[in-house]
Amino acid sequence: MSEHLLLAHLLESYFRRRLTKQRNATPATVASYRDALRMLILFAAARLRKKPAALALEELDRDLVLAFLDELEEKRNNSVTTRNARLAAIRSFFHHVAAADPASVGVAQRVLTIPIKRTHIEVTYHLTKAEVDTLIAAPDPKTPRGRRDRAFLLFLARTGARVSEATGVNANDLQLERPHPQVLLRGKGRRDRVVPIAKDLARALTSLLSERGIAHHEPRPIFVGARNERLTRFGATHIVRRAATEAVSTRPALADKPISPHIFRHSLAMKLLQSRMFR
Repeated sequence: MSEHLLLAHLLESYFRRRLTKQRNATPATVASYRDALRMLILFAAARLRKKPAALALEELDRDLVLAFLDELEEKRNNSVTTRNARLAAIRSFFHHVAAADPASVGVAQRVLTIPIKRTHIEVTYHLTKAEVDTLIAAPDPKTPRGRRDRAFLLFLARTGARVSEATGVNANDLQLERPHPQVLLRGKGRRDRVVPIAKDLARALTSLLSERGIAHHEPRPIFVGARNERLTRFGATHIVRRAATEAVSTRPALADKPISPHIFRHSLAMKLLQSRMFR
């Protein structure tokens, strides 16, 4: 019997113990890391002409991992950011290997020396207050979809929430009856935070909940799609782009900006920065 632990055993202990129990990783993180390691194993199996179950840990060496990362960029056309995210998952696994299997420390250390690739700094766009207001006013308030869209755009603009945070909010995450309303946002890596709610957003959310017959204490999603299911990232992006299309006729300058849900977060950050600078 080899003095090394089997690759399958190390993978199982990594996902069952290190990620879920020791690191308390979110389901999204576990799924992302699982995909990265699955892709690496399939790449190694094809390159070495072996079945995935027949691979040995020492075959996942530094050269093979580098070849895998090159393929992500050259053949799969992955961005540097995606390449770095895959590498982060691989490095996390090899940190576990080094701790769990001393005989494989050498292999692990060589993989862990692979550097994160630098990315180009992209221009960060933001909207003026007038442009934000125009986008929010674009949906038709006479229709249920329009009222939903306005409330969602207001939520992004006033809270600075990420798309996943906004679509993940339930009615029981809101505290609208308080003198100072607030909402619980569930961020990445279990980084939850409480954010104050502006008066116009509080009114819009109160009306939306009333229209949908949802009580404040219910664990039901606030923003839903056409099938009454929780709004998806795709649906959120569609709402923002639809509003942008309608708003261009009023503010043509919007046509020159990359409008996405995330631009509201940048715009709020810029507004707060400017307010501090000119105090």
